[in-house]
Amino acid sequence: MDFGHKKLYINGELTPAVGNTHFDLISPLNEKVVATLSWATKQDTLNTLNAAQKGFEFWSKLSVEERENWILKLRSQIIEKSDVLREMMMYEMGKSWNGTQEDMTSITNSLEFYAKEIKNKTDIPINDKEGTHTHKVIHQPIGVVVAFLAYNFPLLNLGFKLGPALAAGCSIILKPSEFSPLSAYMIGEICEEINFPKGVINVICGDVTEVGIPLCESTIPKLITMIGSTETAQKLIAQSSSTSIKRYSMECGGNAPFVVFPDADLDKAVTDGFDLKYGNAGQVCVAPNRFYVHDTIFDDFVEKFTQKVKTIKIGYGKDEENSSLMGPLANKQSLVKVDDIVKKAQEEGAKLLFGGERIAKEGFYYQPTVLLFKNNEANTLQKEIFGPVALITSFSSIEEAIALSNSTSVGLASYVYSSDEDTLHQFTKELEFGEVHLNGFKYDIYLPHGGIKNSGIGVDCSVFALDDYLIKKRVTKEL
Repeated sequence: MDFGHKKLYINGELTPAVGNTHFDLISPLNEKVVATLSWATKQDTLNTLNAAQKGFEFWSKLSVEERENWILKLRSQIIEKSDVLREMMMYEMGKSWNGTQEDMTSITNSLEFYAKEIKNKTDIPINDKEGTHTHKVIHQPIGVVVAFLAYNFPLLNLGFKLGPALAAGCSIILKPSEFSPLSAYMIGEICEEINFPKGVINVICGDVTEVGIPLCESTIPKLITMIGSTETAQKLIAQSSSTSIKRYSMECGGNAPFVVFPDADLDKAVTDGFDLKYGNAGQVCVAPNRFYVHDTIFDDFVEKFTQKVKTIKIGYGKDEENSSLMGPLANKQSLVKVDDIVKKAQEEGAKLLFGGERIAKEGFYYQPTVLLFKNNEANTLQKEIFGPVALITSFSSIEEAIALSNSTSVGLASYVYSSDEDTLHQFTKELEFGEVHLNGFKYDIYLPHGGIKNSGIGVDCSVFALDDYLIKKRVTKEL
């Protein structure tokens, strides 16, 4: 598959990079070039920043209804192009065909949700105790937004940023990951097709020194938002705070515990843990990283879980009769990292129960893997794997399970399975995670998604995400 040459989208136009610099995108499915992308220079970045500022000045003055019409027009065209967008994601990131549907659903739902939800952001009156003044708090768009996107969900991540930014009245510069920028470039093409207002949406990608650092160091952006690692977030904050005070909304990595008690529905826990762990080849920030299973049911859980893992089929394509088809890791760096973690885990005493090797074929495929730990202090248990590797160990008491779950510097998602309400209540109070899922899980655009500790600041999804893109201004009038 060859998607040809794709251009940057700046100031409402598709344009080659200054100097015609370009980048060959390698597919993780077969290690072949699937597209040639215009690769932005520093001058392109500066042009984009200026365009976004002008775009904000126009877009922020439109009525909510006018912005809604444009947002829904964009949504309709994205739906019209859904098949080619899904195919792009399959080739750029290695998703299964079925797996690409989540991205499409997420971006279209986000655009629709925020186009409607922004209407509920009305003025907030404040009572004057002395009766001498009137007060209200109004909401206004913060300004130009720069969004750095992770590679694992190319359009889901893009949608989580694009929806609230546009609805709030902000212009946005989308900087996709260099590992999966193709579908984002296609969003630029769609915007040009429908003549979306100039400078409101911009799509550029390039090297850190040419794009990332200039975007951060500029005083034009008022919000830096990101989905990615904690380390990347720290760099972005350091770079961007050197020139001006900015707002940040960042969803960083996780190290999700998955806790199973003897009174849990074991089959459901196994199925949920399996689906969460191996979906998208484990490249999910909320995927369970550490499975803590009560020692009285440990053997049963491991047996049932491993049997399901053995049913996974490796490959790609549109003909997916088996829903457990798993694609490759998104890039060679991830493949090397995951394999290194598995090897070091075994050096720490972990027992390899299944998998543990790169699959010898074209592409960056890694076997679905199960590792058993006796040592709960192992260093491997403190690493976010971001791959199809389950780390399973045991516990014997509620207190131990809570302590083990919290023994990490990050706190994004967590999962607990038990039929005892007191146990669930205790975990709800004491788990140090932004999300606590009990006896199941659910993610949707109307539900807040965010972490605590080193897992980030701000939230994606839900009405709460709009607060990151809006400023609150107090207006006081003397009577």
